[in-house]
Amino acid sequence: MLKIGPKHRMCRRVGASICGRPNCPTNKRPYPPGQHGRGRRRLSEYHIRLLEKQKLRAMYGVGERQFRRYFHEATRRKGVTGEQLLELLETRLDAVILRLGFAQTIHQARQLVSHGHVRVNGRRLDVPSANVRPGQVVEASPAARNFIYVREALEVTPEPPPYLERDKAAVTGTLIRLPERDEIPLPVEIDERLIVELMS
Repeated sequence: MLKIGPKHRMCRRVGASICGRPNCPTNKRPYPPGQHGRGRRRLSEYHIRLLEKQKLRAMYGVGERQFRRYFHEATRRKGVTGEQLLELLETRLDAVILRLGFAQTIHQARQLVSHGHVRVNGRRLDVPSANVRPGQVVEASPAARNFIYVREALEVTPEPPPYLERDKAAVTGTLIRLPERDEIPLPVEIDERLIVELMS
């Protein structure tokens, strides 16, 4: 479900730029909003773990029910559950679009996909949560290649991580292989072990 509301609420709550944007309010006010925002609060163990989960959910823009589905899928896979969870989130189509630099935020990437401006292996795909598999080619539609925000994003975003290959001129990219934990460029540090502890 698409989240509608203040884009920077979670950034303010945790005091870090989760959105990854240079104009994030936390760059000027790195403390929670409200009258007692600057006051010192002792966080419980539960609160610390809950914040980690909320940070990760906000980064990828997924709802609670969807996040739980990803977690259950990660627990069924071989390997470290926290790393499998991040891999599942990172290979979502909207996340791949963001990492390739076709959009500057996860919300822009989701809009690009849901409005039918993205093709995977030549076929139009309008499901942001669709899983991208290694070897699949992701490309913007001919119309989307001329969108101002897509051109801007390609200019200002850094090179994609090592598990992705990008052709800037053609506005296409390929998922070469599955991402490794230390390659995923998260805007703020996440301790996925705390999320696993919370949800187990």
